[in-house]
Amino acid sequence: MKIKTSKQTLLCAIQIVEGAVPTKTTLPILSNILLDAQKDSLFFSATDLDIGITYQTKASVTEEGQITIPAKRFADIIRELPEGDVIIIVRKNHNIIIDSNKCSFRLIGLPKEEFPTIPKFHNKDSVDIPQVLLKKLLKMVSFAMSRDETRYVLNGTLFMLKNKTIRLVATDGRRLAMVESQTLVDIDKKEVIIPIKTINELQKILKEEGVVKIVFTQNQVAFELDGTTIISRLIEGEFPNYEQVLPKDRQKDKQKRVQIEKTQFLSAVKRASLFTSTDSQSIKIDVFKNKLVISKITPDIGEVKEEIEVQYEGNEFTVGFNPVYLLDVLKILQNETVDLELIDAEKPGVFKEELTEEGGTYIYVVLPMQLA
Repeated sequence: MKIKTSKQTLLCAIQIVEGAVPTKTTLPILSNILLDAQKDSLFFSATDLDIGITYQTKASVTEEGQITIPAKRFADIIRELPEGDVIIIVRKNHNIIIDSNKCSFRLIGLPKEEFPTIPKFHNKDSVDIPQVLLKKLLKMVSFAMSRDETRYVLNGTLFMLKNKTIRLVATDGRRLAMVESQTLVDIDKKEVIIPIKTINELQKILKEEGVVKIVFTQNQVAFELDGTTIISRLIEGEFPNYEQVLPKDRQKDKQKRVQIEKTQFLSAVKRASLFTSTDSQSIKIDVFKNKLVISKITPDIGEVKEEIEVQYEGNEFTVGFNPVYLLDVLKILQNETVDLELIDAEKPGVFKEELTEEGGTYIYVVLPMQLA
């Protein structure tokens, strides 16, 4: 194998596929990236057996061939190379020569026969969605995914496609984010749970233009875009009945809705969060006619109190929230005025926003916390 390409081309490819390289593994081959030189193209592949990423780019191929190369060492070398062309040559005993200008490295790879086969999907159910739309929808829910490995079914995002509508849902049991949007394509109902790692890698490569093809099989899903394919196992199990926590008719009661200027609310919550601690994570929100008082008192640290004007005509009460859960949603809401539905100190807070451009709806439900 002998190929010639640029440093920047190699860097781009490595950055895309290295997300599938496991940080710890008992199989040495999984710590490697597969390089496959064919005609005028160079293919990069990496996998941890749950997720596989392949990337295709142009290259000058003098001699076709395949080799696997240690991912971290390869990435470190390419990053430190001078700008310009890079020549990669594979010699006997899996010796890999990397030449750039007057700089030369030799690495020892492993044969491609040891590398797991990454499946290819043909003639399967698929749907094309604008990348910019999927990128936006994922941003609005992905932060609510659970990181608790004991709650495996929540370690991902629910994808639901039906009647030209795409719905994404994520929850960690303490808050839930749901977004729904119209698409231009119709597909038989699909409902799958995509793992958190796949969601994170997909978000890294989605762009503001072009389309992404989503291909479904019984227990896997593939995302194809711009020369990159991400193939992932699906999470098996039943996603919780999230619809029972979504607001029904009660959001029509304007007396229970607080209208707040988003930037002012975000800043006040952020300042109050400075006084939270591991043992005392909640901030206090006093709800009055046309004003909120946001405060936090922490023994041995101090206290903060701030008043902001709002539009609200309902009952007065006090409620506690984890400020992180409020900040997460306030950072991604689009409108300058936020609608927050509050019933009482025991009921969840609900943020709701209409997505006019996407023809959809965004709902965020957050459970209150007990105040110390």
